[in-house]
Amino acid sequence: MTAKKIRHYLQFKDFSLEDYEYVLERARILKRKFKNYETYHPLHDRTLAMIFEKNSTRTRLSFEAGIFQLGGHAVFMSTRDTQLGRGEPIEDAAQVISRMVDIIMIRTFGQDIIQLFAKNSRVPVINGLTNEYHPCQVLADIFTYFEHRGPIRDRTVAWVGDANNMLYTWIEAAQILGFKLRLSTPPGYKLDHAMVAAESAPFYQEFDDPNEACAGADLVTTDVWTSMGFEAENEARKTAFADWCVDTDMMARAKPDALFMHCLPAHRGEEVSADVIDGSQSVVWDEAENRLHVQKALMEYLLLGKLNH
Repeated sequence: MTAKKIRHYLQFKDFSLEDYEYVLERARILKRKFKNYETYHPLHDRTLAMIFEKNSTRTRLSFEAGIFQLGGHAVFMSTRDTQLGRGEPIEDAAQVISRMVDIIMIRTFGQDIIQLFAKNSRVPVINGLTNEYHPCQVLADIFTYFEHRGPIRDRTVAWVGDANNMLYTWIEAAQILGFKLRLSTPPGYKLDHAMVAAESAPFYQEFDDPNEACAGADLVTTDVWTSMGFEAENEARKTAFADWCVDTDMMARAKPDALFMHCLPAHRGEEVSADVIDGSQSVVWDEAENRLHVQKALMEYLLLGKLNH
């Protein structure tokens, strides 16, 4: 009997189109069970270790509640309170932690950290966020679009703002799921093409003018101007990004039924105006909740494979 191959979820491209079709459908089923108060414990007695080097509200709550709803248990670990924060090698920590739990989620700075951890782990590792990628959030965004408008294939997504972990993940998603990404970032904060696979080129287009990027879009999305770890640049970024605020005029360039998303937390009056994020086209609260459901589907899939119920 051969050992089951361990699968990790470190960036969006780790899954195929077929994988995503399955996981999105499972997210729909698990959300329905949640709304109907159906007890469903496929991960009974399974333990999730949550390792945080970056603070979080949505990531911690969605993973902790999610594993509990699936019948498992979560252990919260901050690097400030563990040997990882005192210089223990990542390889050693991965060996030890993965022998005591069934699945691990890490929210940290460099993608190299989570890759090294996964390389030395005996159980699946999930990227809860790194400087380079945020696959769980984009997965939730795509599921939210599916709920409101149907499949995202052949649709147009507009990204307005920083070339950050969300944008690089959206580019990977566009290639795998077959939609078009129109993006606009301020001078000095442009896309690093060294981080983008050459085969992704047909799936995204860059615009100097954010209004042009939004033209005809089915979905307009953005993020804070200053991501965690870049706080020292905050004042400079406020000046550079002044014209990259998603307001009603910018949304008017998109399709009349276009959705607005933001991964939160948001700064009203900076990257988005209050009348947009609190307006009728905004689905940010569904988007936030859906982190819970897609991550439940993700954990179930990584641990149990495909199910038919």
